[in-house]
Amino acid sequence: MIREAVATGETVEIAFANACRELGVETTDAEFEILEMPTKKTFGLFGGSPAKVRAYIEENNPAQEAANYLKNVLREMGLPDVTVEIQEEEAGAALTLNGEDIGFIIGHRGETLDALQYLASLVANHVDESYYRITLDVGNYREKRKETLESLGKKMAARAVKTGRNSSLEPMNPYERRIIHTAVQTVEGAKSWSEGTDLARHVVIGPEGGERIQRRDNRRPGGKDGRRSGGYDRDRRSGSRPPRSTGTRQQTPVSRPEHPKADDPTAPIYGKIEAKK
Repeated sequence: MIREAVATGETVEIAFANACRELGVETTDAEFEILEMPTKKTFGLFGGSPAKVRAYIEENNPAQEAANYLKNVLREMGLPDVTVEIQEEEAGAALTLNGEDIGFIIGHRGETLDALQYLASLVANHVDESYYRITLDVGNYREKRKETLESLGKKMAARAVKTGRNSSLEPMNPYERRIIHTAVQTVEGAKSWSEGTDLARHVVIGPEGGERIQRRDNRRPGGKDGRRSGGYDRDRRSGSRPPRSTGTRQQTPVSRPEHPKADDPTAPIYGKIEAKK
């Protein structure tokens, strides 16, 4: 890519400096071509013309630089036959990788593809001073992912409106979060916002009026106000009550073995023997 400017001046040096000023670069960074040499005035009064110079600088195409970088990276990954298709867009370019068995480049939920896109974007913006947007895709993954996220956003928004509860989604990059926000806006009564920082930043979807407080039902199954029919309560209503415990345990007399009495020295050894009459 070549940028150029044509300028005039009394001398070639002045014309070249004027052309570089139009390009916004220093004279040491540009090349020049003399289009017309200056001519002097006759007798210093008549005729004469200024010098005319074309200054130019060669710039690499940011998209091509990014594509070359990706080819080198993929070659190191064992994919030397992958081609990069470049489609110029407004303020950027879309790069599409083509080849066999390159699905693993996408990674888990596009994480590897996002990493390659970020690195390619750094290379492109190193070439061009203005921001140059790079989009990297494999097998139309970006479009499929967009459809999935749109469906997810609408589904979670409808659930938030129905239940009145907030729902947090998994962390996403700014591009995917923007897709979710756009999808939620199509559902009446729902809103979305982002929370968290850095890699943990995620989308939260909830009802427009805020999260509704859920009332707890303290009633127990089996009767009104948690009372069960029958049993102890029924006895209370009928007037009969179960026997109340006095709190003291009824003691059952325990028969204790009688201790042998002390021997009476006057008693016979074999007890009393009555003689028969």
